Parts: sequence; structure tokens; C-alpha cells
Amino acid sequence: MTSSASPLIREDLLALQWAADHLEHPSLAARLSSVVGTPLEMATKLLPPRLYRGMQDVAERAIERAATLAITSLHESARHSTNSNAYYTGLVATTGALGGGLGIGALLVELPITTTIMLRAIADEARRQGEDLRQTETRLACMEVFALGGHAQTDDAAETGYYGIRLALSLSVSSALTHVSEHGLKGASAPMIVGLARAIAARFGITVSQKAAAQAVPLIGAAGGAAVNTIFMSHYQTMARGHFIVRRLERKYGADVVKAEYERLEEADNRAGAHPGSDRSLPLLAGAPDQRAAG
Repeated sequence: MTSSASPLIREDLLALQWAADHLEHPSLAARLSSVVGTPLEMATKLLPPRLYRGMQDVAERAIERAATLAITSLHESARHSTNSNAYYTGLVATTGALGGGLGIGALLVELPITTTIMLRAIADEARRQGEDLRQTETRLACMEVFALGGHAQTDDAAETGYYGIRLALSLSVSSALTHVSEHGLKGASAPMIVGLARAIAARFGITVSQKAAAQAVPLIGAAGGAAVNTIFMSHYQTMARGHFIVRRLERKYGADVVKAEYERLEEADNRAGAHPGSDRSLPLLAGAPDQRAAG
């Protein structure tokens, strides 16, 4: 859906449409349900109560570890190669297979490893959209991706959409950025950084619970665990691609212009009842890598 009146050129408008479709209508739960062969709501009932209650703590520890990596060394580790998607997917499939073979309790060990791998994949998506990982602000933007595709129980209606989540995180991101600018990389464990990690983990914990529920299905085994992790990775790669498409267009046209176009496209889709989610392919952008390859 495009408009001749839009200030964006056609290829950029199509990219923004793709981003809005996926950022506003993530399909993680449906994709996990299709793999485990049962609705995710039913699978959730299989989670041990103690594990379900502790899921937020697991998510928070994983995000705090990822935040430390993002601030201190992420710019040194991104691969940015044509085979990077397959490389990272293979890694998380392996950790998922180990988790699936050892049982749901292995999630406590597996999740921090998987989250770190996903962060590196997110960094590659950022680079593909022209981001400079030497900039602390870019590395924190990579961390923001973990807040997308999952809504915290404390969210109000204004904080559930893509721009709402960015706004909800903006103060924490700004405080963390200021702290790192003033104190350098050694401040990765400071309260400002921990606060940002907790704000992100509040949303990341929702998708972690969905992942745990899928892995709790009896007899899922190593193959099922690998499939669940592959879908989990794909979900956040998609969120990252959408996030950094928006940021790329904001650099090109200005944040206010892109936000207005994003909201216009989403409003038009809502009126039409069109929520294609992952069914819509991202067009090949002139002068950019084929972003369909990682989808």
C-alpha cells in the first residue's frame, strides 16, 4: 500500500510497510504452536509453576549479560557476512537441541547463551541497514530489539506498539547512554545499565515464557528444541530488521516524517483489516543486500 503523496520514495515506503507489518503484528506464538503441534496456551499449562514464576529472573539475567556485551565489545564481534544468518541460526539450533534433549530445566543455562548469539545476529542486521556499531547509541538500539514482540503486564495501550515501546524505553536508554559517555565502558554494571536491562527484560520475559512453554511439550526432544530456538532467533532477526529499517529511514527523512508515515500505513491496514505479518515479503531495496534472505 503506497501513496503518491508520501514524502518517501516508493522503495522506502514499501520497506516501511514491511517493517510496520512485522513490528506491529509479530507471529512468534503462532509459529511456535505450529512446531509443537498444540496451541501455545495449552503448552503453557505444562510449565512447572516454579519455572514459570522464575521466567522473569531468567530473562533479566540473560538481558543483563547481553547488555554488558553490547556496551563493551559488540562492535568487535559482528560478522556482517553473507553467511552470517546461517551461522547464527546453526548456533542457536545447537543450543536448542541440547536444551530439548536435557529437558526444560536446561533453559536456565541455555537462554543466556542463546540471547548472546541473538545479539550478535541483531548487530549484523543493524550493520546491513547502515548502522555504525562503534557508536554506543547503536549498540543500545540493538538491545532495544529484545523489547519488541513482547508486551509487559504493566504496559498501557500506548506502550504496546513499536513507537510506544521505544518511547517507554527512551528515558532508560538516554540515562544509559549518558552514563557510558561520561564513565566509559567500565560502567557496564552501573545502575543505569541495570535499569535499562530490567526495562527490556520486562518485555523479553513474555517471549521467553512462550519459548519455555513450547519446550515444555512432552517428547519435544532435541529436534524440537532446535526448531523452537530457530524460530525464536528468526523472530528477533525480523524484529531487528524492522527496527533498523525504521532507523535508517529516520536518518534519511527525519524521525517525525517517518513516524507519521508509519502511523498512516498502520492506520490504513487497520481499516482494511490487513495484518499479513510474516506473510509479506520485503522488497529488494536498491543498493542494499537482499533482506529477504534472512527471513
